Amino acid sequence: QVQLVESGGGLVQPGGSLRLSCAASGFTFSTYFMRWSRQAPGKQLEWVSTISSDGTNTAYADSVKGRFTISRDNAKNTLYLQMNSLRFEDTAVYYCMHASTRGQGTQVTVSS
Repeated sequence: QVQLVESGGGLVQPGGSLRLSCAASGFTFSTYFMRWSRQAPGKQLEWVSTISSDGTNTAYADSVKGRFTISRDNAKNTLYLQMNSLRFEDTAVYYCMHASTRGQGTQVTVSS
């Protein structure tokens, strides 16, 4: 079955950086678009970024454009999200997603 395991979250100060990873299994990773979404406390799930199956095309929510970079390593079945210039409002649980399936999430907290 599809398994998605996120890691790399943590506590960071405003302006800091984090790199999230998502290890995927149970499907042919290299043939699917993948995306990152996030959910802040008390808010709905929000789309963050999408990457094409071969990694050549990406898309970002306006709120993270220019600060976040999505990438993938199909040889390692791993999805990444490089997050720079983090803001308080980036605080959320971040999920790696394949279709409607998501992992357990990784908490990102931006606080001074």
